[in-house]
Amino acid sequence: MKKINFIDSIKNPIITEKATVLSEQNKTVFKVHGKANKKNIKKNIEKLFKVNVIKINIVNLKSKKKIKQGKMSVKTGYKKAIITLKKGQSIDLTIGI
Repeated sequence: MKKINFIDSIKNPIITEKATVLSEQNKTVFKVHGKANKKNIKKNIEKLFKVNVIKINIVNLKSKKKIKQGKMSVKTGYKKAIITLKKGQSIDLTIGI
């Protein structure tokens, strides 16, 4: 089994209306690697963004079948992590890594 690199475990931030509301509560949402776990994600977020992580919630979104223009297609599933940061800290998603 190949070990996951710390940059590879966090794919990209999820910026939606719901994620924006969560940012008011010191929470940030990221799409993560399918085999990443909470300990791995916490270590990587703290290393990349230099913040203190209090809590991590992981949600597995399953794939869905869609019919588009009469053809069956599959919207792939993914794993997302909702990260709660220490009060007063935030991650600026506009800067990048």
